[in-house]
Amino acid sequence: MERVLACSGLRSAGTLLVILGIAMMPAFGQKRELPQRVHAEPPGGPPPKAADGHPDLSGVWFPNGAGMDLEAIAPNDTAIPGAPTADPDARRQFDPKATPEERPPFQPWAAEKIKAMTPAERELGKSSVKCAPRGVPGMFMATPYPIQLVQTPGQLVQLMELNNNFRVIHTDGRPHAKDPEPGFYGDETAHWEGDTLVIDTIALDENTWNDLNAWFHSDQEHVVERLSRPSMNYLVYQVTIEDPKVLTKPWTSAPRRWTLGHEDLEEYFCTNNEEQREYQLLEEKEKAGQAK
Repeated sequence: MERVLACSGLRSAGTLLVILGIAMMPAFGQKRELPQRVHAEPPGGPPPKAADGHPDLSGVWFPNGAGMDLEAIAPNDTAIPGAPTADPDARRQFDPKATPEERPPFQPWAAEKIKAMTPAERELGKSSVKCAPRGVPGMFMATPYPIQLVQTPGQLVQLMELNNNFRVIHTDGRPHAKDPEPGFYGDETAHWEGDTLVIDTIALDENTWNDLNAWFHSDQEHVVERLSRPSMNYLVYQVTIEDPKVLTKPWTSAPRRWTLGHEDLEEYFCTNNEEQREYQLLEEKEKAGQAK
């Protein structure tokens, strides 16, 4: 089953079969019956350990508490009669009452710029509309799709189902390059602090956004990501973003839970994308209307 982002960005026809409750066929060929009510996965036992004694972060991870694709299985509790429903804790990555998350502290000019964006401008700014990588921290902060982590001695590989993007992170604590070229994933290096992997990234391409809500950034952005695996089924991601040109102070996210899945990533290609042209036409109409 493939996901192809084109025109309206719909997912594969196999999704419909899942929603109708027939069954989902993971890559390993076992039929998986769908529950009528999806609950959050329990933490499970202790995490597996790598040869160096650190937690092994490897696995396919979903950005929710269910460990499955809720966008396909249970899009919401009223969308399709008879479709599975999901508990709130199965849908979310964190409980805002238990771990509140502040809004990004934008400088006044930056907040005004975002507020002034039209709906078309907001859509055209998204990487997926342009078939471009989500970047850092967008690979964690701006995707509803699963990722796969592959941990080997000295490096961590992150595979992203969306557009089949990937990044390779060295975990030996090497210094940043002296004068790195900007890139979608920047210049990144990582080291372990106890059982937490700390990823430090600079030199990020300004064409990326930090989230799906038009959070743009400058060439001075500095991103520090923290990854830990407190239990078998949970991966915890937290990010701190510094950007002296856009923010008034550093911003730190709430700890966000990703849950271990039991299926392979699917192919998801951004090809023949007419969606971008559709939003460009909408933008032209919006500007024409403002000029009158």
